[in-house]
Amino acid sequence: MRRTQLAVLSLVLLAGCSTADGKAATLQGITLDQPYVVPSTPLTDTSGASYSLTKDTDKPLTLVFFGYTNCPDICQVVMSTLASAMTRLDASDRAQVDVVLVTTDPARDTGPVLTRYLSHFDPTFIGLTGDLDTIAAIGRPMAVAVEQGKKLPSGGYEVVHNTQVSAIGSDDKVHILWTQDTSAATIASDVHLLLEKS
Repeated sequence: MRRTQLAVLSLVLLAGCSTADGKAATLQGITLDQPYVVPSTPLTDTSGASYSLTKDTDKPLTLVFFGYTNCPDICQVVMSTLASAMTRLDASDRAQVDVVLVTTDPARDTGPVLTRYLSHFDPTFIGLTGDLDTIAAIGRPMAVAVEQGKKLPSGGYEVVHNTQVSAIGSDDKVHILWTQDTSAATIASDVHLLLEKS
C-alpha cells in the first residue's frame, strides 16, 4: 500500500474532528486497542490476477467484507450498506477508498460469479477468491472465522463466517471495524473522518 500517505490511524482514533456546528466528531465504529495485522498472502481477483490486501491497493483505506454470493440475507445487506455508504462520500473521498469482497465460498464463487454479483452493488467493488484454507488463514488474524459448515438437505452446505466490515489503513492494519448492523451513514461518516487525517 502507498506509504507516502501513511497516517497512523491509532492517532486518528484518539483525535476528534470538528463538525460544522463546532462539536467534535468522533468515530462510531469499533476501534481496536490492538490493531489487527493484515496478512500479505495473495488471493485472486475476478480477472484471474493475483491480489494482496496489503500490496495491491494504493488507496489510504480498503474496506473488506468476507462473505459469499449465495448468502440468503446478511451478505446482501452488508454489501448494499457499503454501496450506499460510498454514494454518501464526495468524489474526493470516494477516490481514496477500495471496497473488497473476499468470498468465503470459493467453490461456487468464481471470478465471473463475483463480477455479476458485485455489479448489482457497485461495479468498482473488488472481488477476491482463492482456496478455502488460504482465505481462512487471511481472515484469522483479522478476527474473521471462515469454514464450510454442515451439509444441507438440499444438497448444499452452510458457509460459516463473521460479518464485520474491516477498514485496512495504509499501515496494513485494521484499526476500526463495523458490525453488520452499522448504517451506511455511520460508515460514510467514519470513512470521511479517517481520510481527513490520512
